[in-house]
Amino acid sequence: MIPKAIVVVLAGLSLGACVTATPEPASEATLKPRDREYLARAPYAKASIPAPYQRHIVDYHRTEAPGTIVVDSDARFLYYVLPNKKAIRYGVTVGEEALAFSGVARVGNMAEWPGWTPTPDIKRRMGDVPNHVEGGPHNPLGARALYLHANGKDTLYRIHGTNQPEYIGSAISSGCIRLTNEDIIDLYTRAKVGTPVVVLAPGAGGPSPMSSSRVASVGGS
Repeated sequence: MIPKAIVVVLAGLSLGACVTATPEPASEATLKPRDREYLARAPYAKASIPAPYQRHIVDYHRTEAPGTIVVDSDARFLYYVLPNKKAIRYGVTVGEEALAFSGVARVGNMAEWPGWTPTPDIKRRMGDVPNHVEGGPHNPLGARALYLHANGKDTLYRIHGTNQPEYIGSAISSGCIRLTNEDIIDLYTRAKVGTPVVVLAPGAGGPSPMSSSRVASVGGS
């Protein structure tokens, strides 16, 4: 069971209190041979991620325990909580409010270069999409996926990579959380099945660091 204290703090604390931020450059140490192969032939240009959404080590003033993942959809950030009141902060792409999940879950399954099977709802919204896409550089789930479960069931909500890194920091027309492939590989090495995940409800997080809330309508999950 997830401690009730984690649920209580959802309404009581903001992530806006994070003060210092130290850039944490992507390391190739976590890349496997298949990662290097697929990323070398990724079907997208290397995106210029805005500085606030690049990976940083930051002060962390909420009360979640180290090893917890916290998603702040308002600010377009995902935090992996570290000891000593620190966290790794990643920039993310989020879903539109009506399609997004919020609450407390756990990582129920994990996959490297996962295949993608669109849900009936995605098929209705996106139109002509294949029934299944094998894992690889063209797959919208990217290099890794964390599948979130709550109350013993799959929420159908994912934290995963992307083949559209140019949208990091934006809200798009599907509900899952996307990181750059390099960042989701890093997060994947830290998470495990059972890792608690706290997804803040709209309005409960901090402000976006960008001057405007970027919204796009693109494919994927």
